[in-house]
Amino acid sequence: MQKFSTSPAAMFKSLWCNKSLIRVLVVREVAGRYRGSALGILWSFFNPIFMLTVYTFVFSVVFKARWAVGDESKTMFALVLFAGLIVFNLFAECVGQAPSLILANTNYVKKVVFPLEIFPWISFGAALFHALVSLVVWLIFYIMVLGVPHPTALFLPLLLVPMTLLVMGLSWFLAALGVFLRDVSQIVGVIVSTLMFLTPIFYPLSAIPQKYRVYIYLNPLTFIIEQTRGLLIFGTPPAWNSLGLLTAISFLIAWMGFAWFQKTRKGFADVL
Repeated sequence: MQKFSTSPAAMFKSLWCNKSLIRVLVVREVAGRYRGSALGILWSFFNPIFMLTVYTFVFSVVFKARWAVGDESKTMFALVLFAGLIVFNLFAECVGQAPSLILANTNYVKKVVFPLEIFPWISFGAALFHALVSLVVWLIFYIMVLGVPHPTALFLPLLLVPMTLLVMGLSWFLAALGVFLRDVSQIVGVIVSTLMFLTPIFYPLSAIPQKYRVYIYLNPLTFIIEQTRGLLIFGTPPAWNSLGLLTAISFLIAWMGFAWFQKTRKGFADVL
């Protein structure tokens, strides 16, 4: 029986050796999502604009929500809200699809030569494309309203490192678990929906009572979203120590998820 390495080196080696295949499948995944529609890939621009408009109206007009940033305008609220949504949607799209990644590609399971571990990378690549499109929309809106972004925005790619490791670790774990436990996709859907409101996306962290903030900080998305807003909107430099700690924890999660996937993949064909 073929043995699959669970080492951290194997995790990165698989990405490097299959980068061309991943790139091709990501393009196919993105193109396939809009194939047959009249506007095609333009929907990737219209969707975030539409959702931004809806969320901004509901929370800033209906619920009268405001952000404590010295500017009570709906424009500033929209920018702050959208920045948080970009990060969360990247996470939610990958983790939400993870339990069904192998189930949706059963024809590849019995092909010994196919690297099944790349499916989470494909999902992440497609989600990252949509996140980058949303970021472009955000930047255009910001420049039109407030001018040139803060120089600290150049540090934004650094936040992508722990985000990628965290998402990949969870995706590998859930993709393997979803093969053996079909209810996982339903459970994850509920958790992701709940997490959306337990993450400071629609409200500032300062709005949470002090005694509950420690629990909110246990959510790694809280730090990433707060740092994203700090870099893009408030001109705040990265919290280097916290960023380093989160990167180390995310690396451990990625390795554990990859190891779990590699250990359990031998049983995929028997279950499917």
